[in-house]
Amino acid sequence: MEQTIVRHDWTHQEVKALFEMPFNDLLFKAASVHRANFNPNEVQISTLLSIKTGACPEDCKYCPQSGHYKTDLERERLMEVDKVVEQARVAKEKGATRFCMGAAWSDPKERDMPYIAKMVKQVKELGLETCMTLGMLDNDKAHALKDAGLDYYNHNLDTSPEYYQQIITTRTYQDRLNTIDHVRNAGMKVCSGGIVGMGEQAADRFGLLIQLANLPQQPESVPINMLVKVKGTPLENVDDLDHFEFIRTIAVARIMMPLSYVRLSAGRNAMNEQMQAMCFFAGANSIFYGDKLLTTENPEADADMMLIKKLGMNPETRHDYSDEAYEASLASKVADKATSELFYQA
Repeated sequence: MEQTIVRHDWTHQEVKALFEMPFNDLLFKAASVHRANFNPNEVQISTLLSIKTGACPEDCKYCPQSGHYKTDLERERLMEVDKVVEQARVAKEKGATRFCMGAAWSDPKERDMPYIAKMVKQVKELGLETCMTLGMLDNDKAHALKDAGLDYYNHNLDTSPEYYQQIITTRTYQDRLNTIDHVRNAGMKVCSGGIVGMGEQAADRFGLLIQLANLPQQPESVPINMLVKVKGTPLENVDDLDHFEFIRTIAVARIMMPLSYVRLSAGRNAMNEQMQAMCFFAGANSIFYGDKLLTTENPEADADMMLIKKLGMNPETRHDYSDEAYEASLASKVADKATSELFYQA
């Protein structure tokens, strides 16, 4: 098999040409790249839990957790460690292999770090991969999370550098890139992507993917979010993104970042089964799974598993799962509709 070449020198003209390919040709190219590097019938399952909700000092215009907007979101303090671990246990029972914990902070404070480290250690003891998104990190905090055993750190670039100031003014694009550098230097894996459908131009979608692909090391996970419009945020009335344009974004991300997991993230509640299936064909091979993504709705867990089964696909498993445990877990995911509280109802 021909070796996959990972490039870090993508140009605007090249990416524009990919987006402008005939739709079927683009999907075929993306599917071919996907098949060369992944099992096309496996999807990695992650669960996202809000461990601290609301009152964030950042002014991200898409976010209901920002303290700058009135969204009727109930604010919550940092969750107790044992409650986080219990939610992680439920997530694993329902098929998740990675447990992601998100806090609405500009950056974690020193007083919070011992609790955060304890969460990471105890979730890992369940046999789950761990991921956190806590805002900006300096070098010391990144190393502290690595020492606690954190596998992934999520820090999205959100959009292109050119459009960024239209969305966020309380932190810079370089702040985001610096955090990614600190995560890498600490030896953790990077989860970084963005949001489309925020009123940006096509060139901004090109720019976002160029920034991600041209990082010195491409992110291991690339979440592609479709904006979930929340009443009370400045983007509540922005025009919907054309669904074919979203699928094109997934396909181009797969081509540009051939070894990364491309994740269907926020916005799946507005996607029918056929659209999601087309995204899987275009190279998406990871989903956030459960009834909430932090504070926005997401397809119910059993609906996801029914779709995966309908497509003849399987959840990706970790190597420390036994075959018997995997088969039992898969059966329970499809049949069991009793345990639907996969997320903290923030």
